[in-house]
Amino acid sequence: MKPEIIEIPLSKKKLVLMLAGSIGFVAAGIWFLLNPPNINNALFGNPTFILVISIAAILFFGIIAFYIIRKLPDNRPGLIIDQLGITDNSGGLSAGQILWTDIENISVFEINRQKLILLQVKNPEDYINRQSSAFKRKLMQINFNSYGSPISISANSLQIGFNELLSILTDQFEANSW
Repeated sequence: MKPEIIEIPLSKKKLVLMLAGSIGFVAAGIWFLLNPPNINNALFGNPTFILVISIAAILFFGIIAFYIIRKLPDNRPGLIIDQLGITDNSGGLSAGQILWTDIENISVFEINRQKLILLQVKNPEDYINRQSSAFKRKLMQINFNSYGSPISISANSLQIGFNELLSILTDQFEANSW
């Protein structure tokens, strides 16, 4: 009997919606930068505060838009789940192949109503160090320091719902853990 391979494609529709949202926030940041509102409030009317928030929005959402634009033409599956592990190609900070033998635990973390699946691995530094750029390594290190794992998977860019994805991953983890 051939081992089961589960391929979960990227959702181009979800990616386009995330791109539109990111571009909207970049545009709002530019608008606030060029035409700051006059608000009679000590914090929100402070020109320095408006400048910092505008630049932060442009940079943060601009980076997200950049990674989404790079991901849109990608026709590879977002996740491949097989007897060896998980191959993650779901986002801008994808971990690549994650072996079942490296995974210690699968948990859920929620931040601002955004659910993420955290994969705690035995060798987090290996996954951090194999990232192709210093920027991605730094982001994975921040994830590790903040959440105890450098690897998180979201259903946001995949053609699957969060609960179904979590169920598949936990079932496969239990079936392939020795």
